[in-house]
Amino acid sequence: MAYTTIDDPSAYFHIQLYTGTGSSQSITNDANAGDFKPDWIWAKNRSDDAGHIAFDSSRGVNKNLTVNSTDAEATVTTQVTAFNTDGFTMGSNNGANGSSDSLVAWQWKANGGTTSTNTAGTNIDTTVQANTTAGFSIMTYTGTGTDNDSIGHGLGAVPHWIIVKNRDESNGWQIYHHKNTSAPETDYLNLNSTNATQDDSDRWSDQAPSSTVITLGGNDGVSKSSVKYVCYAFTEIQGYSKFGGYTGNGNADGAFIYLGFKPAWLLVKQTDGADNWQLVDNKRDPINLVDAFLMPDTSSAENTHDNNIQVDFLSNGFKCRNTNSVFNGSGNSYIYMAFAEHPFVSSKGVPTTAR
Repeated sequence: MAYTTIDDPSAYFHIQLYTGTGSSQSITNDANAGDFKPDWIWAKNRSDDAGHIAFDSSRGVNKNLTVNSTDAEATVTTQVTAFNTDGFTMGSNNGANGSSDSLVAWQWKANGGTTSTNTAGTNIDTTVQANTTAGFSIMTYTGTGTDNDSIGHGLGAVPHWIIVKNRDESNGWQIYHHKNTSAPETDYLNLNSTNATQDDSDRWSDQAPSSTVITLGGNDGVSKSSVKYVCYAFTEIQGYSKFGGYTGNGNADGAFIYLGFKPAWLLVKQTDGADNWQLVDNKRDPINLVDAFLMPDTSSAENTHDNNIQVDFLSNGFKCRNTNSVFNGSGNSYIYMAFAEHPFVSSKGVPTTAR
């Protein structure tokens, strides 16, 4: 088997740091692979207490969802106003472009905003744009409120990480992760909450996703009758993305997690305790130790140099470097979502270097 099918992850995932101006500005992505037009933008003001904002090219510009909130979709004309060939345009909103503030935008490519109708689901058709090379799809659909209905995702492979948000009503961000528990289809997490894993059949109808569909329960968070939803689904791509789990050891010589690549972006959640989600990346923290963290379940500004929350990014994975329960509590269970800076070994057999 080839080491990877993606030698340059920046062709499909990119992190852009920028400084706010307080007025509309076009942000040019500096992706190594060249022009990068995003389909999903998740942005955060690092300097201020401001919400994590999410836009995608399926729902269109001006349609904001706030990751750390249960709020319904809002029309906001001062945040993302354009998806550009080489980046995006931000309006004057403080959370998106505050004057002199430091900001970050995490971005993924799907299908350039070109969608199609997917009829693979039961009783629910989806509007999908899928990138099967990068293992990412965006779906929009209208719920039925009927348990065991399903939606087609277009990935052609089983999704390992699924995010669903009710667009019309106040409701949490519903998370499926294939390593959440030994029976992940029975459980869920909320991206906007510190809550530990909860067991309830009304999210995924106790049915694991397949290579064609995601089965939904009747909960308002995933499928209420006549309510609109958005779903982001990911499947692992060797050398580019990994969605796994690990057990902490409560030691400064912490758990090592093999990814098969040098990570660029890492999101971690303790599943058996009420701790914050933790998000770190290689642009905000270009050298080890990695300790500049943001928390998707809060609007808090970036916190740096916290001796309790530290990891190392390595050429083939990451290693916990502290005893804090958010990353490495003794005996605690964790899930992670990671995207690559570079595969550990390229398709030509060339290994990457450590930091």
